[in-house]
Order: sequence, then structure tokens, then C-alpha cells
Amino acid sequence: MAVPRRKEKSTGLKTGHYNRTLENPRRMATERLQKIMAACGIASRRKAEELIAAGRVTLNGAVVTELGTKADAERDEICVDGKPLKGPERLLYFLLHKPKGYVTTVSDPEGRLTVMELMKKCPERVYPVGRLDYASEGLLLMTNDGALAQKLMKAGSHVPKTYLVKISGKPGEKDLSRLRTGITIELEDGKRVKTSPAKIRLVEDGANPWYEVILIEGRNRQIRRMFQRVGFNVEKIRRVRLGPLVLDVPPGKFRELTKGEVEQLKSL
Repeated sequence: MAVPRRKEKSTGLKTGHYNRTLENPRRMATERLQKIMAACGIASRRKAEELIAAGRVTLNGAVVTELGTKADAERDEICVDGKPLKGPERLLYFLLHKPKGYVTTVSDPEGRLTVMELMKKCPERVYPVGRLDYASEGLLLMTNDGALAQKLMKAGSHVPKTYLVKISGKPGEKDLSRLRTGITIELEDGKRVKTSPAKIRLVEDGANPWYEVILIEGRNRQIRRMFQRVGFNVEKIRRVRLGPLVLDVPPGKFRELTKGEVEQLKSL
């Protein structure tokens, strides 16, 4: 009498895939170099890509310039300018009240003060997400979470940003209507673009009134260019909200985000 063969339990993997995994057990643990570098706090993912393209990154002693290159952060030796990467930093998130007179960059070729000067007491190096121009103030997110920074800075993220804006002179209703529906502005490179619809409401009347302006995009000097397009100059800009975050610290000060705030940002 033939003994019936015991049915083997399925692994859920095709034979070819299973064999390849055995041959290279590290295959499933690899990530793109720029993602690893961002997690280690070296730079944002975009800046990390620039470092790779410039030939400043080596993987196990070999220079890497291909952006699709993957590595295992735990086993491979990754160096930037000859210096090995440290392990992934603890991800930190801060709300900073940027004052006027600071540039939203890590360094400035003109020698102006940058927002990094305000973060000297931070336990780890963090970077600004998005920008506020030199003459503007208000809420700025600072973090070493490169993945979140990249997500929030994408043009299509549509994260609402709320500003209080003081105008020199009083725009008419027709002017405000043009701004609310979207208006064509010229960027610093000469390119002409149409802005997305904006929410605008009067919050303090007067000869030089204050308006609340809510945008879902963040082009360079966008609010100033919008009002200039209808014939008015902007005197002051203060960003008071960024998605779920509300400006609640004095100028020049910062605080760590709560766990709930971080979760809200990541779910946007």
C-alpha cells in the first residue's frame, strides 16, 4: 500500500523568488542611498541626491553617482566626503517663530543671519521646511525627517498655510476677487504661472488694512507678487498656521511638536 505524501506547507513565495532571497538575504533590507542619508540627518533627500550626483558619496569604498543605488544601512559602509555616516538620528520636529531679518537657509553667501542661528540649543541638527523670505516672519517647521520634509514641500501637497498680511493702501473688492480665483504672476526666473485659488478675508480695517490669506501652495514671495499684480505693496507678512500647527511662541523661540501634531502632519 502506497504511503500518501505529506503536503508541504506553502511559503507564499515562488520558487525563483525564494532562491534569490536565499542567495542574497540582504535584498529585502536595502533602501535608496538618499533615503538612508536623509534618515541619518546628513541633509534633506533632495540635497542628498545632489551630493550623490556630485560624486561625494562612496559605498563600500566605491564612488556612487547613480541615484537609484541601494544599500543596507546596517551592513554597508556609506561615506560622505570621506566621513562615514552615523546611525539614524532620533527624528525631531520643532515649531520656530522666525523673526524678520533672518534667511530661511542653512547658510547664506551674503553673510546674513540664518534660522540655524536660532536653533543652536537644539540637541540635533535640523533643517527648515519650506521658506519665509527675509522680511517675513512667523511659523517655520524645523526637522531632520527628510521624508516628511520632502512630502510637505511638494507643490501638490496642498497643505494650507495661513498668513496675516498688512497692505499699503486698500484693495477693492474686484482686486480681492482676482486674487481669490487665481492670478498670473511672474517668478524670479521670468516664468509666468497662475496661482491656485486663495482664501482672503479682512481682519483689521483701516487705511493700511490687515488680511488673512490662506494658500495651498508656497511659491517664492508669492503673496507679495500677488498683491503687486493688482497694484498694492505688502508691508508685513506673518505666517500663523501651517496645516494643523498654530504659531504659539514668541519671535526667535521654538518648541518641540507634540506626538499628536507630528501624526497630523504625516497624515496630511
